Amino acid sequence: MTTPATRSGTGQPAELFFEDLVPGLTVDLGVVTVDGDEMVAFARRFDPQWYHVDPDLAGKSRHGGLIASGFYTVSLFMRAYVDHLLSRAAADASPGLEELRWLAPVRAGDRLAVRVDVMGARPSTARPGLGTVSLTGTMLRLGPDDRPEQEVLRTRFRGWFAARPTEAEPAGPADSPEANLPDHGPTGADQPASEPAETNPAETEPAETSPDGPEQPEGGPAKAEPHD
Repeated sequence: MTTPATRSGTGQPAELFFEDLVPGLTVDLGVVTVDGDEMVAFARRFDPQWYHVDPDLAGKSRHGGLIASGFYTVSLFMRAYVDHLLSRAAADASPGLEELRWLAPVRAGDRLAVRVDVMGARPSTARPGLGTVSLTGTMLRLGPDDRPEQEVLRTRFRGWFAARPTEAEPAGPADSPEANLPDHGPTGADQPASEPAETNPAETEPAETSPDGPEQPEGGPAKAEPHD
């Protein structure tokens, strides 16, 4: 049965875990094309500044036309990140980001290549069973020949990812129920009918107990100590 800790960011069974996201790894998140209608609709809803929503004013300005809200651009990055990485990885929440920079204007029709680079990874001290991964995300505008022309967005952030589950080892002969039974030799039922089963007098004596109850055998379970 799949546990929530082993599901991907979109709820499917995960195939990538914290151990797979090693420093130096680059993940291609594909290419997104900026839809002009969506770009303006986003700005009208969330960032209605004139250079995002008024084509006449924007056309007469130094911008030379409408430019995307930076938050629309980073939303395009986030969608690519989910589609191409988080949908496969055992992703948990994110503790936050350290940097978000808009390096060049983004316009309708731009084709943006998206990627993330793993910068660091360590077990989480706040969330046992998770690892903290430091990532850098970038978006680069592509030219007509599909070669990168300009970096338009850069962000540095962290994500929590579940460690790969460890599978329980199969039970060996020593772990089988029969192996835990005491070995007293043949029982009375196994003896020939003409010979009654032998009885060890020592085994018929009641076990000694202390006034406070049975003694803890040496090497038994230690008392758990509290810890963080």
